[in-house]
Amino acid sequence: MPPTQLYIVRHAVAEDISETGDDASRRLTKKGRKAFVRLVRQLRAAGMEVDLIAASPLVRTRETAAALAEEVGGRPPVEVVDALAPGSDWRAMVEWTARQDAERVAWVGHAPCVGHLVALAIGAAGAGVLMEKGAVASIRLPGGIGQSGDLEWLATPDLVD
Repeated sequence: MPPTQLYIVRHAVAEDISETGDDASRRLTKKGRKAFVRLVRQLRAAGMEVDLIAASPLVRTRETAAALAEEVGGRPPVEVVDALAPGSDWRAMVEWTARQDAERVAWVGHAPCVGHLVALAIGAAGAGVLMEKGAVASIRLPGGIGQSGDLEWLATPDLVD
């Protein structure tokens, strides 16, 4: 299996309550989107590239994924993957990613699940990885998806504020 560059992203800051009151339809705030875009621009300038983006079906993650796609250049496709909904399914995400023709993949999800996904990706299932809203973790998987990798960096929007 070819090496994989995996980016695990927590959605950017979203409104506390949607217009409908439904959690699934909460949108990003203007400030949250702006801070996330600033971070992604810095990460792209430092060499971040993405071939494919998977997002939870909830609105705030789809909006975060769209902003990521817009800012990394080349407009990588964004696919909604139910396995990234709250309560994320690691095995389903590994299987989904293995079926894709992409070496650099981003998963956009929710806390605390994204922190757990980072821990699983680096082979430290019991580790507590705190992912702030809009945070991006870069994990290099030399053996490919499903094999333990190395956490290269974890960036948060306040790095560029």
